[in-house]
Amino acid sequence: MPVETAPAPGLGNASAPKPSRRGLKAVAIGAAGLAALVVVAGLLSRSHQTAQTRNWTSAQEVPTVTTVTPSNEAGAQALVLPGTLQAYYNAQIYPRVSGYVHAWYQDIGARVTAGQLLATIDTPELDQQLMQARADLESAKANQELAGTTAKRWSSLLTQDAVSRQESDEKSGDLKVKTALVNAAKANVDRLLALKSFARIVAPFDGFVTARKTDIGALVNAGAGASPNSELFDVAKVDRLRLYVRVPQSYSARIKVGDTATLKVPEHPGQSFKATLTSTANAVSDNSGTLLIELAVANPGDVLKAGDYAEVTFDLPGAGSSGSGMLRLPSSALLFLKTGLEAAVVDGGGHVHLRRVTVGRDLGSVIEVSGGLSPTDRVINNPPDSIADGEVVRVVQPEVKPPSGQSNAEG
Repeated sequence: MPVETAPAPGLGNASAPKPSRRGLKAVAIGAAGLAALVVVAGLLSRSHQTAQTRNWTSAQEVPTVTTVTPSNEAGAQALVLPGTLQAYYNAQIYPRVSGYVHAWYQDIGARVTAGQLLATIDTPELDQQLMQARADLESAKANQELAGTTAKRWSSLLTQDAVSRQESDEKSGDLKVKTALVNAAKANVDRLLALKSFARIVAPFDGFVTARKTDIGALVNAGAGASPNSELFDVAKVDRLRLYVRVPQSYSARIKVGDTATLKVPEHPGQSFKATLTSTANAVSDNSGTLLIELAVANPGDVLKAGDYAEVTFDLPGAGSSGSGMLRLPSSALLFLKTGLEAAVVDGGGHVHLRRVTVGRDLGSVIEVSGGLSPTDRVINNPPDSIADGEVVRVVQPEVKPPSGQSNAEG
């Protein structure tokens, strides 16, 4: 009989053991916990990012500013103004007699001396008048001689009682009349001779011919207003020059007769020339609000030219040295509001306080303030127009004092 044997372990078609319900529950709980941890971590991360964003936004809402402190520096201040050079003397030469230009002897740019001949004028009409005047003088002299002889003869007859005293007095009176006519005729000849001398056009002083406005054969009429083309020459004295500058009213009290200045002209870069203030107009112009001043400039070698534009620099005493107590700020630190000029001052807590300021002098890039600020104030530089009183700001750099550079003002 066959013997039945038990199947070997692991062999045969027996099914695998199934996991228990308790194990599945543990796995589910672990997965749920892991998901919860992921969700919590995500919420915490988002909350942190939101807080960071909120803090960044709050920080950005506070305006970032830079500040300057008002300066009360003493010392010289350079005031630069435009000026115009003019000849010390400038003569426009017109004819004193009518006629035709016979010749001219000096052209533009010629150096001339006082009395040097510039041109001659032919005066045919004047020559005829002079000839007639001389003839009238000879006629008057002849009548005077006859009247003298007659008066002498009648005076001799009067001593012999041959004529009446009345007749003798009439002859003496006639002699006086004839003598007066001689004097009048002589004066007329002298007048015409004086006019004839003006047919020679001469230089009135040493200088240069800056313009020749006539030519040979040109008809000229006596007098400056005789015709629009009657001017003959311009002569200028340029060994010394006059420099005219218009000074703004705010500086007029700081510039006095005897002060010196330096000037530069475009055609001589790098060179400077000295000028001395000789006089002022002593009146401020209604149109420009400036004071016209005159300076004298020596011009050896005729380097400078009449009509030149010049850049004139005055060294003025600083605000501190003059005792005015003014403080300096860059002009960019002021707010131009409807209520006037104001400055934004930052206190220790970062709060803004708007203060009304009084401007003493406008120096271009720098403003001198005479009231409203103290040297310890922190003033916002380039404040936004929307800044308000009490607003909180953040200062991002140390305060710096404004430069005391030169001032550029227009007349």
